[in-house]
Amino acid sequence: MRVLRRTPGARRRRRRARILRIPRAAVVLLACLPGLAAVLVLALCANGIGHHATTAVRRPVAARPAALQHGAPKPHIVPRSAWLDALSRHAQPPPRYDDKVVAVFVHHTDSPNGYDCADAPRIIRYLYAGQTGVRDWDDIGYNFLVDHCGTIYEGRAGGVDRAVTGAHTQGFNHRTAGIAAIGTFTAGMAVPKVMTDAIAALAAWKLGLADVDPRAKARLVSSNSLSRYASGATATLPALAGHKDGYMTSCPGAALLARLPEVRELAARLQGR
Repeated sequence: MRVLRRTPGARRRRRRARILRIPRAAVVLLACLPGLAAVLVLALCANGIGHHATTAVRRPVAARPAALQHGAPKPHIVPRSAWLDALSRHAQPPPRYDDKVVAVFVHHTDSPNGYDCADAPRIIRYLYAGQTGVRDWDDIGYNFLVDHCGTIYEGRAGGVDRAVTGAHTQGFNHRTAGIAAIGTFTAGMAVPKVMTDAIAALAAWKLGLADVDPRAKARLVSSNSLSRYASGATATLPALAGHKDGYMTSCPGAALLARLPEVRELAARLQGR
């Protein structure tokens, strides 16, 4: 029977294996490999042992967005395609966006009241033509418009679910949405309840996307000194405000302005507050 002698190289490899606690099967393999090959296998084994010896690191789970505490149902909104046809459409730059909507400004369009609700798309088209033509704006300024039958229309392009930067309240177009009541609502004019109910539903949903209470106050930074506040000044305004709260105007008219407290309360109830 032939006796195998342990060479000095083999003894050194066994000592290294004991230090690293390499399994016996790996030691046998190393004893059979010469020089460089043994070193390579040793490195691979040590790497594998290191991974098993440490606590497994779990990848952090992406945090889920917190559920809205006071969201409101999204009302039906008629898309732009209902009032803007290819012949009326102007070329315009891409929409601009803010991070969220924290306030809503209510307007009136200062146009005649005695219209058929079926004519609302035509009226909105005329408003669009005036703002993009005479005023040379890139799009209609209001984010939404509401007729006296309570129908809500998409106004400015960019997506009703997104915080589209409008052109409705000079100095306070950022982080706000503009809702225009189609008609003139100065003192003594009747304001249809179905119209104010629709404004409340729209405001409740839009503000609810940022969990904003319609009865609360919002802190907004003026971007234009032509508003009631110097450029850069922080203003504390109603989260559901009238146009005149941010700009020197009588809009949305005394009659509609007088209805805003009840619009705020209804919007809050629709949010479950």
